[in-house]
Amino acid sequence: MLASRSPQRRAILDQIGVAYEVEVPDVEELECGPPHEVALENAFRKASAVAARVSGAVVLGVDTLVSLGARVYGKPADEADARTMLTALAGRRHTVVSGLCLIEDGRPRTAATSTIVEFRAFDEALIDWYLASGEWHERAGAYAIQGRGAALVAGIEGDFLNVVGLPVTTLLALAPRLLSG
Repeated sequence: MLASRSPQRRAILDQIGVAYEVEVPDVEELECGPPHEVALENAFRKASAVAARVSGAVVLGVDTLVSLGARVYGKPADEADARTMLTALAGRRHTVVSGLCLIEDGRPRTAATSTIVEFRAFDEALIDWYLASGEWHERAGAYAIQGRGAALVAGIEGDFLNVVGLPVTTLLALAPRLLSG
């Protein structure tokens, strides 16, 4: 059971052949604090909310955020917030952190993954172009690396799928049997 509304997470699970159902959690997410702790706590909250409603299921909760130092960037509230995020990230390296929580038989297991993303230097014209695409909606850090947001990126160090929203290597380390049927 995937405790997420993210179409990117569904696409990644489809890509690797994992069968799942979606149950969207309704939880209040943390927005500040140490990035790894925030991502893990939010993933736990999502998985726990769904596990409480759906008995007997293996539930996966995931939270992905962007951090620049200690500053956490989640999903932008509006276009002005997205502009602020992109301006702060332009020409800099930031970290994409995903927290995963898998609840099976009432027992939660968690793991986190970090990927370094370097944005190239860009100006207001490129930010305007990107914001006009609307792709920034519902995206941590206000960008989607797998879409037009690729134009903002100079390079990455680590798991590309983590930046998209679901670190497969970490997921399979947490639950290797997901690929067995």
